[in-house]
Amino acid sequence: MKITIVCEKNVATESEEGRRAYPQGMDGCLSAFLTAAGHGVACIPAGEDGVPGLTEEILEGTDVLFWWGHAYHGAVCDGLAEKVAQRVLRGMGLIVLHSGHDSKIIKKLLGTSCSLVWREAAEHERLWCVDPAHPIARGLGDFIDIPHEEMYGEPFDIPVPDELVYIGWFEGGEVFRAGCVFRRGRGKIFYFNPGHETYPTYHIPEVQRLLTQAAEYVAPREVAESIGCRHRAEFAIPVRKDGN
Repeated sequence: MKITIVCEKNVATESEEGRRAYPQGMDGCLSAFLTAAGHGVACIPAGEDGVPGLTEEILEGTDVLFWWGHAYHGAVCDGLAEKVAQRVLRGMGLIVLHSGHDSKIIKKLLGTSCSLVWREAAEHERLWCVDPAHPIARGLGDFIDIPHEEMYGEPFDIPVPDELVYIGWFEGGEVFRAGCVFRRGRGKIFYFNPGHETYPTYHIPEVQRLLTQAAEYVAPREVAESIGCRHRAEFAIPVRKDGN
């Protein structure tokens, strides 16, 4: 499976805290565990000049696109956001991480502001699995603990998810729809809340497994079948013998 990671470089990711959390860069961390799972991974940097490296050729050859952005959402040109959205509608999988909720791409695909309540205080987050039979949650148990994370809370201005897999609870008492699947056209989108740039969330083994399984779940069906993903029949719609 061909995975492309778009990961923004900004003041926080390049700070001492950011480098301590991800010495090899956040994209390097994501790439390492996805590569270890047997997938082909390419990393494309994003920044104040947008994402010039995400060419149409790369986009067309991508099965699953990971998108992490924060400070420079406005720098992503409208034309690129439209191309990514159209590629999702034609079947490419999309995984939007953390502050990527504010990206032009997911707003275009979901049709809402995707606004939320937030507080940066390095709080404990517990991800409760509300759909333990879902392929994204396979083998991960009832919950995943994240020692330090930025609080994201409700109300979260998104459409009702097609599949809600995880709800996050924070020590301040807030809850949040933290792991949501949306279906748009032929494509699937997974939004995952954890991933502030100065906390080493993506080093947690359970989070790595969750994101790997999410990538395999949102991949185009023909790609998922070619790599033997186990979600093929689990979410299939049964067909009655009478044809109805």
